[in-house]
Amino acid sequence: MMKHLLLAMIGTFAVMVGAQSQEGFISLDCGLPIEESPYSDPSTGITFTSDSTVNQTGKSGSIDKELNKIFRKPYLTLRYFPEGQRNCYSLSVKRVTYYLISVTFIYGNYDGLNVFPNFDLYLGPDKWTTIDMEGRQNGTNEEIIHRPMSNSLDICLVKTGATTPMISAIELRPLRDGIYFMRSGSLRKSFRVYCSNTDREIRYIDDVYDRVWVPFFSPSLTEITTSLGINSSGTFAVPESVLKSAVTPANASKPLIITWTPKPSNAEVYVYMHFAEIQTLQANERREFDVVLNENFTWSGFNIPKLRRLRTLYTGAPIKCDSVGCKLQLVKTPNSTLPPLINALEAYTLVEFPQVETSPSDLAAIKNIKATYRLGTISWQGDPCLPQKLSWENLRCSYIDTFTPPRIVSLNLSASGLTGSIPPIIQNLTQIQELDLSNNSLTGNVPAFLANIKSLSLINLSWNNLSGSVPQTLLDRRNEGLVLNLEGNPDLDRFNSFKPKQKKGFMLPAIASAACVLVVVVVVALIFVFRKKKLPSNAPPSMPTTDVGHTSQSQPSFPSNKIKFTYTEVQEMTNNFGRALGEGGFGVVYHGCINGTEQVAVKLLSQSSSQGYKHFKAEVELLMRVHHINLVSLVGYCDEGDHLALIYQYMPNGDLKQHVSGKHGGVVLSWETRLKIAVNAALGLEYLHTGCKPPMVHRDIKCTNILLDESFQAKLADFGLSRSFPTGPETYVSTVVAGTPGYLDPEYYHTNRLTEKSDVYSFGIVLLEIMTNRPIIEQSREKPHIVEWVESMIRKGDIGNIMDPNLHQDYDTGSVWKAIELAMTCVSHMSTRRPNMSRVVNDLKECLISENLKSGESPGMDPMSTIKFGRDIDESDMLPKAR
Repeated sequence: MMKHLLLAMIGTFAVMVGAQSQEGFISLDCGLPIEESPYSDPSTGITFTSDSTVNQTGKSGSIDKELNKIFRKPYLTLRYFPEGQRNCYSLSVKRVTYYLISVTFIYGNYDGLNVFPNFDLYLGPDKWTTIDMEGRQNGTNEEIIHRPMSNSLDICLVKTGATTPMISAIELRPLRDGIYFMRSGSLRKSFRVYCSNTDREIRYIDDVYDRVWVPFFSPSLTEITTSLGINSSGTFAVPESVLKSAVTPANASKPLIITWTPKPSNAEVYVYMHFAEIQTLQANERREFDVVLNENFTWSGFNIPKLRRLRTLYTGAPIKCDSVGCKLQLVKTPNSTLPPLINALEAYTLVEFPQVETSPSDLAAIKNIKATYRLGTISWQGDPCLPQKLSWENLRCSYIDTFTPPRIVSLNLSASGLTGSIPPIIQNLTQIQELDLSNNSLTGNVPAFLANIKSLSLINLSWNNLSGSVPQTLLDRRNEGLVLNLEGNPDLDRFNSFKPKQKKGFMLPAIASAACVLVVVVVVALIFVFRKKKLPSNAPPSMPTTDVGHTSQSQPSFPSNKIKFTYTEVQEMTNNFGRALGEGGFGVVYHGCINGTEQVAVKLLSQSSSQGYKHFKAEVELLMRVHHINLVSLVGYCDEGDHLALIYQYMPNGDLKQHVSGKHGGVVLSWETRLKIAVNAALGLEYLHTGCKPPMVHRDIKCTNILLDESFQAKLADFGLSRSFPTGPETYVSTVVAGTPGYLDPEYYHTNRLTEKSDVYSFGIVLLEIMTNRPIIEQSREKPHIVEWVESMIRKGDIGNIMDPNLHQDYDTGSVWKAIELAMTCVSHMSTRRPNMSRVVNDLKECLISENLKSGESPGMDPMSTIKFGRDIDESDMLPKAR
């Protein structure tokens, strides 16, 4: 029995891992002369290139020649930065892809001063760590697992004192989703070790992701090895060579105790332990042990498969160690004849990067301007607006909070040696208020697009070589308060756009045209009124009379490529509304039949509906242009006077809420069926986000809006609140908040800024509801909202209380944990930390594969001991010790 569930188990289902390719690898030898690039590292076979293509500042250096035999080739050169406070590498990456990022610093007395540098290392706009090389003769290395939110990643060195920042190598390795999990933030490596009494370091090509595994051993341990093959395929893709050795306590009757001190000491910690039984056990032999971390969490009776298969245990949520550090114990149980065993161990600390980068559209625009004019201002590196103390010179930004991207509001390029024309990309700075391009050598016309930037209050184009006429639209903006300075451009005609006589000549035909238009409008209105009086009014007394603004000219009609039914036909198909299926915010839903064969569901607008014609029209327009197997199909509609109806395909198994709660026949949905339904719904939502043109946000994802057909295939329904969202640089829509309490994205609620990640939040709530079968909000709970309640259960390791008790624990623990982790990532407070729906679909499919395989693996943890290594770079001070 478990006292507390500390760790989650990952089943060893097969995962296709890329062969020995270096696809996506970024390997930079800093300071390497361009003529020596690229080359293949003799010790790993990895191809390194010069950093000169991604950094235009700094100077090249080489470590002391006496050290050349000690270090690998990529560390013999370096780049140092004597000028500027911040110097950055701008790297092209795949957004929302997890990367293992490793940076190496070897001073090597390159400058002959024998003064070790101290400086800060930044990842984008956020501080990663401080690099203090004092006393590190062998250099130092920092590694982090991080997911960039854009296609560009800045790694920056920031000068903080008298010493000069420097760097030796930068290495990025893309990781497959699911190998490591964090609810938010990034994982900074404390250590990654395999248990062996050797000096060999294991990395690429043994590890396809080029993770570096350092040997770990101590006199208090006994090593065991095997030459037999080990099935290492699985989520974590641990190299087989890492698993061919293991350690047990030297005294077989005593526990294996591992301790380490995280930095900072109050950091939240993730631990991953890898186990494989590499001894052939006799029939009467048994290896079983308890895993205890800091006396607070226990996994009891952990055992390892006997077939040389990998079994990985990891902390289901970050944990905090006490004031003396982290203490991990593997304790032999009374039923065990053999001591505990461990093959490899990884530990990470959680690093939160709270800053949201500068608006992508502003960032792209300012980088384009920088490239167009070849601006070499040394401060123009990294994020333009963040951190504020390092924002770009001659540029000013607006800041709201850490969740809202800063915007560029002022750009001063006066006397910057600019030549050529004014580039159109400037109009992408949509929030800019002041633009100063004075005292340069700009030529060409004054562009009309400047008048379209509504936020501009000051434009200074004085003392250039501009020519031609000034656009009238720009001159007119002066009446709105725009300050326009054009002096010092001798070839510029600022006044020939004023043509008063033409205005007089234009007035008469304009007035005549307006009068004609008015007459036409009046005639059309009269015809409409007379036609409306002739419409039959045979509605039953219960039909609505409110919110019928669609009969006025303010609500244009919409085209239809579906069947439009009359109200009489709707009465006939529903047998005069004889069988009600349910009732929602729109109105009552009735069962119907078309042509005596095709069953349909007919939704009528009720008098008390809070939605009305606007939402009716939105739903019809959306469903007329979208087609997907996981979206409910629109058969037709009725729009006749006050009578509004939507006619859908009939879904005989009702909605998901009824089945999860047991209100639909009392049959309990299995965990496998719930996962299939979740995959279906996720596919429908993914289609709305990526398959529609323009993309759509549903805005009301909840269990009652997920309907089930006769074979329990799920389809999304109720699109009355749906909105399109931008696909360009603007990533959100400002709109009045709409949705269902409990499912509503808190970031959207507080900011009115709608993105597709608002749907992701709601879908995360649906996943929690599917898993727990508990109310979204229950005031009697210690944590009323389901997100807070599940989070508290995760911290206790209490998976039994999270899952629906009606399932009677009939599920694969690995698939459940992965689903819980996915759901909690979806409901992250910051929308930028949530996955997109494509990743949600993939993760749910992996859960389903794991559930189908029913691998029967369990979670656990592992020990460590003092490290003996022959690396040329110092490891972190956080390495563990064994007792």
